[in-house]
Amino acid sequence: MGVAARDRLAVLAAEGDTTIRTLVEELAEGRPTRSAFEERPRRPAPNSPRSGARPSAEAEAKARTLLERLGASQDSVAA
Repeated sequence: MGVAARDRLAVLAAEGDTTIRTLVEELAEGRPTRSAFEERPRRPAPNSPRSGARPSAEAEAKARTLLERLGASQDSVAA
């Protein structure tokens, strides 16, 4: 390991009120391996259409209002 990398780890550890050893252990334990990452179940993002989630009526109304305002502002810019 290079001196610059070790010095940076020392600063990160000090800022986190921990040691370099603990910092590296937390990284190793908290980050999945490539194979573990690839094996995880594929789930759509919570708000993606594939998740089956539907926006609330209130959210749809707010979006519609915003789109109408944007359309109105586009019309005034084009004029």
